[in-house]
This record gives sequence, structure tokens and C-alpha cells, in this order.
Amino acid sequence: MASKTFVLENIGDVTVVKRRGNRHLRLTLAPGGIVRVSIPTWVPYQAGLDFVKSKQPWIDTQLTAPKLLKEGDTIGRAHHIHYETNEDIIHPRGRINKNLVLVTYPASLSIDSSEVQKIANQTAIRALRKQAESLLPQRLRLISEQQSLPVSEVKIKRLSRRWGSCDQKKLIVLNLFLIQMPWELIDYVILHELTHTKHLNHGPEFWSTLESMLPNAKQLKKQLNSYHPGIISSALQQ
Repeated sequence: MASKTFVLENIGDVTVVKRRGNRHLRLTLAPGGIVRVSIPTWVPYQAGLDFVKSKQPWIDTQLTAPKLLKEGDTIGRAHHIHYETNEDIIHPRGRINKNLVLVTYPASLSIDSSEVQKIANQTAIRALRKQAESLLPQRLRLISEQQSLPVSEVKIKRLSRRWGSCDQKKLIVLNLFLIQMPWELIDYVILHELTHTKHLNHGPEFWSTLESMLPNAKQLKKQLNSYHPGIISSALQQ
């Protein structure tokens, strides 16, 4: 069995596997949201990548399904979700009140209804963005100074597949959902992107530089791959 891993724009890591006996192309999602496609041995790898691109709408649907948020769920590092009924409103509403993600909804609906959950998810993401914008750039700047790896700018964005990115101008983007991760995984992503300020690819020099700062980098990468960017309604923080 032969396989290769590629990076596709707007999709991320894609593993193409050639299997004997395969007659058709088959697409699956591995843990962490990594796309995997099996193809017949005689089919070129590019055909597998083209197949993945054609299925991007399906991939997006599978990875962005709203999470069911329950009363009291932890949202990131600083908020909890709370639901209240309100007989004076027709549609659900959401707001952030100190450390609460507060969702009010008419008594005719239930907490697990699609209308209420849509507002709960939208408000939870606003809370995560607030936390991420407060903490992640500060953390990155500190590590940047410690490792003498300067950056030009740091931005927080909602990304569907990647935890971060770094361009040729040393602009680093961090995924707002990263704020939910344990600090050791947050630091791994930060150091990973800081390493890209010296090596834009993932060649041997990249991994050598990263592991000189973080010897267990590949182990942390495997841990991170078990997650997919999205709302994690539990307390993972250390």
C-alpha cells in the first residue's frame, strides 16, 4: 500500500492511499478532520486530489455541523453556557454577560431545538473569539521573544481546518478555536507557526528547528490531530 500526504488550499492535509483491489475512489474523514482518499493503484495521485476538491461542499458540511450545547457546558477558558426561557420573545437571543454565554428562548421551543442551538453556537463562538483575542497574541509574542523568532503581525480568525498559518511576510494567523486546547498544544501550534518564519515548508530543516525548541513536537502533533477546529464544550484546560 502506497500513500502520500498533500496540503490543499482551503482543505488542509489530504492523504491519498493507493490500494490493490480498489475499483473506485473512496473519501473518508480521519480523526482530527484529516481527509483521506483511497484510489486504485493505477490511478494517479492528482486524480485523488481532484476528487477531494470536487467533494469540498460535503467535507465542509461534515466538519461544520453545529454541536449540541447543554446547560452549564464550559466554553473555552472563561465562560459557561446558561439557558433561560422568556415568554416575551418570538426568536431565541444570545449575549455574553461576564462569564456567561446567555441564551434566552421562547417557551414554545426546547433547548435542543435547531433554532436555539444555532444561537447558542453563534454566541459561544463570539465568547471564544473574545478569549482568543485576549490571550493568544500575548502568548505568541512571549514565545516569539523567548525563541528570537520575530513576527510582523498576529491575527485571530475562525478557520475550518487549520490551527494556524504563517506567510512569507511573517504574518501569523491563529484559529480562535485553539483557545480551547490544553496549553501544551497551544504552545505547539505557536512554535510550529514561528518555525515557519524560518522554513515555510515541512522539510527536514523545519522539523529539526522545531524539535530543537520542542523535543516532543511530533508526539504533540499526533495529539492535536485527534481534535478538529470547532466548539469543544468541556473543560480541557490545564
